[in-house]
Amino acid sequence: MRPLASARPSAGRSSGFAWAVVGLLIGALVATVCYAPASWLADAVASATRQRVLLADARGTVWDGDAIAVLTAGPDSRDAASLPGRLSWTLGLAGTDIELRARHACCLNGTVVLRLHPGIGRYTATLVPPPGWVAQWPSAVLAGLGTPFNTLRLGGMVRLLSPGLTVESAQGRVGIAGSAEVELLHASSRLATLDELGSYRLTLSAAPKPGSGASRLQLATEEGALILQGNGSWEPGGTLYFRGEARAATPDDEAKLSNLLNIIGRRNGARSIISIG
Repeated sequence: MRPLASARPSAGRSSGFAWAVVGLLIGALVATVCYAPASWLADAVASATRQRVLLADARGTVWDGDAIAVLTAGPDSRDAASLPGRLSWTLGLAGTDIELRARHACCLNGTVVLRLHPGIGRYTATLVPPPGWVAQWPSAVLAGLGTPFNTLRLGGMVRLLSPGLTVESAQGRVGIAGSAEVELLHASSRLATLDELGSYRLTLSAAPKPGSGASRLQLATEEGALILQGNGSWEPGGTLYFRGEARAATPDDEAKLSNLLNIIGRRNGARSIISIG
């Protein structure tokens, strides 16, 4: 009987040690989740955008942090441009969704909310826009994306507007629902001798349900010496088709826009033909 009695304290100590290890592991896991560094989110954004959007100098945590937003032309590219100031965010739960709330004094209209709904082999991202415009930034920043923007060296302002937009990715296929507009305001280019080219609007009109049909694209000129117009579609599989043209508003402007027209598309007399897909 003595050996049995002496074994019981040893078994109790082993059990207590095991529970201590489990508690330590759970505590470490909770601490890792709660204090995950902001750099983890920066890595995820870089991977999702193929390193075209970077969060440089990320500080804080995944849940509450800030960074410098940088646009690049992709891996190993020398083209890069950063937005002024710092982008800040908070990340939390909203029911079954993950809610991202972003703020950027230079470029976002107040707080912009993005809701992410994860699933097995799919995810859905829904923009909950503020009243009015959603985001705006200097056109010069687009040069960071490389060709053709690094050649055009645009001036002016880019503005994004949307009453609501949903993007769904499922098994490699991307579907869009809702609508959005991108405005290029008071544009200029180093390739033209004119001080200003004009203002333009690209409208995306998507199906009511993600993946249920192609999204329509329309390019129109609001005003200016350079006339841009065209139509296209963005298929659910991600293929983009677009046909359009560029031309001078008057014969007097054609010589001043000649270099730019040669770059925009295939020259056909006074017109430059734009063809994608």
